[in-house]
Amino acid sequence: MLNNIKKYLFSILFLGLPGLLFPQSKIEEKDTLKTIFRSELVITGTKTFKRKTDSPVMVNVLESKNISNVQACNLSEALKFQPGLRIETNCQTCNYSQLRMNGLQGGYSQILFNGRPVFSTLMGLYGLEQIPSNLIDRIEIVRGGGSSLYGSSAIGGTVNVITKIPQKNGGEFQVLNQLIGYQTSDYILFGNGTWLNEKKNFGVTAFVNQRRRGFYDANRDGFSELSKIKLSSMGVNGFYLGKNEQKLEIAFSAMDEFRLGGDQRDLPFEWLEQVEKRQSNVFLGSIDYQKNFHQGKSSLILFAGFQMTNRNHLTGILPDDSIELVRYQTTPPFGSSFNQTFQGGAQFNHRVKFKNWGTNVFTVGTEYLLDSIFDQIPSYRYLVRQKAIDWGTFFQSDWEIRNKIILLSGFRFDFHNFLQKPILSPRVALLVKSFQNTQIRLNYGNGFRAPQAFDTDLHTAFAGGGVSRVLISPGLGAEKSRSLSASINYDYPTEKYIFGATIESFSTILKNVFVLENTGVDSFGEIFEKRNGSSANVQGITFETRFNYAKKLQLEAGFTTQRSYYQDSLVLIQGLPKRINFLRTPNNYGYSVVTFDPNSKWSFNGNAVFTGKMEVAHFGGAIGQPLDRFVSTKVFWELNGKVTKKYFISEESGRIEVFVGVKNILNDYQKDFDRGKNRDSNYIYGPLFPRTYFVGVKWVK
Repeated sequence: MLNNIKKYLFSILFLGLPGLLFPQSKIEEKDTLKTIFRSELVITGTKTFKRKTDSPVMVNVLESKNISNVQACNLSEALKFQPGLRIETNCQTCNYSQLRMNGLQGGYSQILFNGRPVFSTLMGLYGLEQIPSNLIDRIEIVRGGGSSLYGSSAIGGTVNVITKIPQKNGGEFQVLNQLIGYQTSDYILFGNGTWLNEKKNFGVTAFVNQRRRGFYDANRDGFSELSKIKLSSMGVNGFYLGKNEQKLEIAFSAMDEFRLGGDQRDLPFEWLEQVEKRQSNVFLGSIDYQKNFHQGKSSLILFAGFQMTNRNHLTGILPDDSIELVRYQTTPPFGSSFNQTFQGGAQFNHRVKFKNWGTNVFTVGTEYLLDSIFDQIPSYRYLVRQKAIDWGTFFQSDWEIRNKIILLSGFRFDFHNFLQKPILSPRVALLVKSFQNTQIRLNYGNGFRAPQAFDTDLHTAFAGGGVSRVLISPGLGAEKSRSLSASINYDYPTEKYIFGATIESFSTILKNVFVLENTGVDSFGEIFEKRNGSSANVQGITFETRFNYAKKLQLEAGFTTQRSYYQDSLVLIQGLPKRINFLRTPNNYGYSVVTFDPNSKWSFNGNAVFTGKMEVAHFGGAIGQPLDRFVSTKVFWELNGKVTKKYFISEESGRIEVFVGVKNILNDYQKDFDRGKNRDSNYIYGPLFPRTYFVGVKWVK
């Protein structure tokens, strides 16, 4: 009896609500491919744990093992290998990046940290690279309006980064060195350790990560295309299982990053001809308390999360005029940023079983979100001081009408201090499993973006020999969306192999869409204004396929074809023709991953990222580039490969893995970077890295 109780409590930690909703015998089956296919659990689509095949909202899962297979060193590199997602670099000098989902810019993507929306807009500039892969247990992705349950900015989709929790005593240690373009090294060291007590009701996981990357200069003009990085991070996750079906989880992470791009000379920063210097200190944390009662029919969750970023920065170009030079070096454009985010709330789940109409899990909750930002550069007379407050309340009905029909419906009310009226965001999703191993899903959802000032498009950039800035239109209002998607998912599992395919069509209509319009120049550089446009449409189809044979051969691939366009053409650059299509948005993109494990000692991985043609803006002012223009880019194929050899020491001592590989084997890389200090730093596209060789050693216990 006592052992059964321990197993029951243990299931609460690792399986959450399903450990109560489903009999234990259904989970503890033989570890076959068929069982793994059936038992994969997700939480992001409904805010309650669900089997993936029972979720009306389609959720893709990227496991830590898959992240390791493709040698992704951070969150940014990992997300390239998911359908409908693109990671793009937006600055040649500081290399800030953004995540595009279903053809929408980074501001439309909601990134969660253990389910909490504390990944702020300021942190989003560099945070995708600052989250190390050894922190991540898995990533859950919801594309489109099905993620409107999470409030503002969840229009394009939601990415939930779930950190590692203790499951068994052990540890990992890895040393990796990458040689970038035969020119500079990228050294990464990480370690993880886990401890559980004998009762397994208390455990702690700790991690550390250190990265050192040098400058990379693609065209040998003395100005970097890859910035210099010194990153150190650490964190700890813990849990405690109390009596009477209680659970407490705590996660904390701290990151310190120095990032320098532009002029590579070893001089005081204010003497460099062109420079972006960033010193960032980031703290992330969350705490969750859960109490289950009524024989597992009900659960109460109390949660809180926070993020704090303190950043000192310098963005400047050394003037040619002697008078301006003296003024610049006397009062260089140093700036400072401080951003803090706090979220707290409660959620109540209750399961009701109807006599003839299945079961329904009702969810009701409320959450408070505060995001304050202070960002200034006195020399440029640039200042953003803002406090955004959002109080959201949500209700959801997850009704399993029959074994083959599940109806998910609900709504969310948001009271935002930048909006005069509350925003209602309804959503509905239908899952039909009429045929064996097949799920048909229909999703509809409304969403919005509040007119807050600070976003990734406020990043100061170099263009036309000056520093470009974004101003906010005085009448900027909320942007609203309507999203619709339909998908068919088929998986055929056997004891030996799994084959699956998914086809999803999606459509998003944006009203009062945010646009950046070039309004001219001042004494510091180009000026853009963030305004409300009329409407925009994003439509497309995503294809996915997957295959796993005897856990030896695995194949995953995804391809998206789409179009993103404004209903009314816009003047994006003064003096050039209007544009109707979104810039920096290819109509076609995709990925593929193949892993072959012939035996327990060897592993081979090959993967590819495809980026189709797109149109980008190119501002004049650099050497040999006097005029503004639009440029149509070429197609890019980023091919990567990795070979791993495993040496098993003993059960107590673990194993050692030695691996080598190449990223961007074909060196398919941008060839027309601007030269000199007056370059347009936003004129960057294609893969972040040129051909890069890597070698590493990892110990696992």
